[in-house]
Amino acid sequence: MKILFISLGCDKNLVDTEVMLGMLVQKGYSITDDEMEADAVVVNTCCFINDAKQESINTLLEMAELRKSGSIKALVAAGCLAQRYSDELQKEIPEVDAIVGTTAIDAITDALDEVFAGAGCKHLENINRKPVYDRKRIVTTGGHYAYLKIAEGCDKHCSYCIIPKVRGSYRSIPMDSLVKEAEKLVTSGVKELILVAQETTLYGVDLYGKKCLPDLLQQLCRLAGLYWIRILYCYPEEVTDELIETIQKEDKICNYLDIPIQHASDKILKRMGRRTNKQELLEIVKKLRTRIPDICLRTTLITGFPGETQEDHEQLLAFVDEMEFDRLGVFRYSPEEDTPAALFADQIEEQEKIERQADLMELQQEIAFEKAQDTVGSTLLVMVEGKVPDEHAYVGRSYKDAPNVDGFVFIQTGKELMTGDFVRVRITGSYEYDLIGEIEDEFTK
Repeated sequence: MKILFISLGCDKNLVDTEVMLGMLVQKGYSITDDEMEADAVVVNTCCFINDAKQESINTLLEMAELRKSGSIKALVAAGCLAQRYSDELQKEIPEVDAIVGTTAIDAITDALDEVFAGAGCKHLENINRKPVYDRKRIVTTGGHYAYLKIAEGCDKHCSYCIIPKVRGSYRSIPMDSLVKEAEKLVTSGVKELILVAQETTLYGVDLYGKKCLPDLLQQLCRLAGLYWIRILYCYPEEVTDELIETIQKEDKICNYLDIPIQHASDKILKRMGRRTNKQELLEIVKKLRTRIPDICLRTTLITGFPGETQEDHEQLLAFVDEMEFDRLGVFRYSPEEDTPAALFADQIEEQEKIERQADLMELQQEIAFEKAQDTVGSTLLVMVEGKVPDEHAYVGRSYKDAPNVDGFVFIQTGKELMTGDFVRVRITGSYEYDLIGEIEDEFTK
């Protein structure tokens, strides 16, 4: 039986997809990327914000047409949307044969076996169940980089966020299991590990009684053949001096930190249920840049949150202008069912959200373009991602660039390079968010 997998949403969801793929292959299923030759389709869904929810629903409806026509024999909905709306999905899209929840991904083979045997099924476990780990994964990111999910769930309960209700409380994966998984990934050719969780900075508090991200990082740094370690999703209030010192001292850890701040108005931060205020955000950014001068800081913001006034918006614009984040994304607030913020009376009109998002992105664009121009003349270590078709050029990423969210470095060279090679590139120009450069004489693989 051939299975087509469609993975939507975040990189944490992608790891779940890769684990399910590994289990299916071990069970004897084969994987295809062609819907016309698939016997079954599994859609790993997302419901973090309304746009993600709609994408998941549209994808399921599209696959339901194949199921209805008989082109495929089974349709499985997995992941966050399936967890949250299992009854509604089965009622509104009867072509969905099976539901696999966020903590039941190890039931994917049972689900397909049951459907092919003629029985619909639903696999939903307690959302606080122990995370699934120590399973074979099929890495789908090209083999030279991979995500390492170090924890599941979240305890923060921000007023706008549904994650704790679909992913459960914060549960760390044991350190020895993570190190073993990392060893397997590096042995298979992975050169960059990207640490992800709903919040990486709290790693270990539930298992070991303290924040153990620095300890985990130090163990991962000992892996021969691993070049880069990148850390995403660090809540600003949990960034400790020990973590900063570890990043500063360990050469393999990229001087790159993703610290979602969401806003800079104290009033809005409080309504969001965030654990920091504007002054504390200023202090953590200053500390990071003082201790690690070449650090690249990425953040995300939410605009149009209920009760956000024009004054709050201008405070946020001023903060972004002052902080000059290297990378920044802006989401329009999306009211999600079963969250406190969805019930707030002073919701913002959608057009106002769109305009405020445009203000922030226009400002960040100016900052990003200036930073890119300032890079001209410097030399960066770059990981090759692939060749530009029909040109003597390759595309790669520097330590400042996380996959799929940041920019690229375009490398002009007549040399033959392979995906995953590391080369030293002298930056000769910039184009919007991307850099252009030439290889220096010496480079490493």
